[in-house]
Amino acid sequence: MVEGQNLDVLSHGKQLLLRFGIGTLNEQFDLRMMKRVLRLATLGRHASPNPMVGCVITLGNNIVGAGFHLRPGELHAEAAALRNLKSSARGGTAYVNLEPCSHFGRTPPCSDALVSAGIKRVVISGVDPDKRVSGNGIKVLKSNGIHVEVGLLAEQSALLNAAYLKQRAKLLPWVVLKTAMSADGKIATSTGESRWISGRMSRLYTHRQLRNRCDAILCGVGTVLRDDPSLTTRLTSQSGRNPWRFILDTHLRTPLNSKCVLQAAVDHKTLIFCGDATDSAEFERTAVGCTIIKVKRDPSGRVSIPDVLEYAGTRGDILSVLVEGGPSVLAGMIRANAVDRWINFTAPIIIGGQDAPSVFNDIGVAAIRDTVQVVFRRVRRSGPDIVIDTVVG
Repeated sequence: MVEGQNLDVLSHGKQLLLRFGIGTLNEQFDLRMMKRVLRLATLGRHASPNPMVGCVITLGNNIVGAGFHLRPGELHAEAAALRNLKSSARGGTAYVNLEPCSHFGRTPPCSDALVSAGIKRVVISGVDPDKRVSGNGIKVLKSNGIHVEVGLLAEQSALLNAAYLKQRAKLLPWVVLKTAMSADGKIATSTGESRWISGRMSRLYTHRQLRNRCDAILCGVGTVLRDDPSLTTRLTSQSGRNPWRFILDTHLRTPLNSKCVLQAAVDHKTLIFCGDATDSAEFERTAVGCTIIKVKRDPSGRVSIPDVLEYAGTRGDILSVLVEGGPSVLAGMIRANAVDRWINFTAPIIIGGQDAPSVFNDIGVAAIRDTVQVVFRRVRRSGPDIVIDTVVG
């Protein structure tokens, strides 16, 4: 543990020096190559449940190969870079943001491929927490005489694959809350009207950057009854990837003609979580394509959110869950200490009124010391709206 901590400290110190242009030419070159690797990795936005990984191979100071992992079943980044080689990689250096795999899955081990290609040095941002890989890929490389360096741009790499790292380490999904509110913190009028508080650009961002990238989208039955959302990804310029649809519905009140149920007949990606004592036989018989999952109830009588997230995390194919629920679901996520990221769109309108719901209407603390802490990660404009991207906890 101490050795790992020392590695983190040394790596962080080195990166600070490199950030200010201090370091050898080779160190500066390594930094540039790893930044290129991370940019390549972001192109694999649909790699889930695999991590986003990029790879650059150099010989001397020349790039001779580069690649990234596009989606499950496709070549891993290292294999893609080797396939794209302009010349021999023998004696070269491979830069990769996550430890090369050492096991047979849908594709052969990447560590073996690097050995076969004659690579003599591998620079890695971080160790893969997957039990099938963790440390083993590095051992394979070292046992074959390859010099391995770990830790360059580790923090940036961890942010890129935060969902993957959490799921592999804790068997829980990365949870993102998405909310849209008025300037005075309201998410609907007193009559329940909420379309559309946020502007067109904010809604496009939700589809392109959130629904299109998260593996599942979750809401409560109240949202289904009120808004009848389709919970799909709708993009005009490109085809979006529809996430799994999770509906929290303790008593199975979801209408059979609701959009999320009808869509299930097409893609079988709607899961409805109900109470463990709820009679679901008739619903399952008539709701074609829907899957009913029974879970325990929490003390308030609602579906247990921790149990829902545990189910999602242990499936193996869901790394991230986007929550677009109402106040009770949002509050439940906060109470369960399950939220990793909160993205809020604030529109330049005032709704007012004591009966108009706020984002976290269903929770409240008596003392400042009991408040939920957030860290502002980024604040930007989205058309007329303000987007606040925060890390929770």
